[in-house]
Amino acid sequence: MNNNDVLRSLRYLLDISDAQLADICRLADYPLEAEAVAPLLKKDDEEGFLPCTDAVLGHFLAGLVLHKRGRDESRPPLPVEKRLTNNIILKKLRVAFELRDDDMHEILRSADLPMTKAELSALFRSPEHKNYRACGDQLLRNFLRGLTQRLRG
Repeated sequence: MNNNDVLRSLRYLLDISDAQLADICRLADYPLEAEAVAPLLKKDDEEGFLPCTDAVLGHFLAGLVLHKRGRDESRPPLPVEKRLTNNIILKKLRVAFELRDDDMHEILRSADLPMTKAELSALFRSPEHKNYRACGDQLLRNFLRGLTQRLRG
């Protein structure tokens, strides 16, 4: 899934302004100004569109975890991934919104993508694991839609 689409979906899901989105990035020590957010939220064919890099989305997701759960002062901050995959995005969202397996199943079921426990756990495995399953764009898109329905009603 395109990073710009993920950022737009998350902004809608959280119902936040450009300034709040920039503030969340700054929680993860990424210097993003509110004026720089608008071009990231435009569609590909709109004038002024700017592609969202893995660094921007990665820092936003890391900041979202801190925003929703708070900073753990007893542990050093985790490094932000240099290359994002749909699986990493899904993991970050799971952590940020404190979703358990039951919550994940319910969200995916509401998005018309029922999964077994084994299929779901395969999404969160290491890519080197024999049972690893890559998260496709449609699965992530439907998960974001289901999470939005759950949080915004």
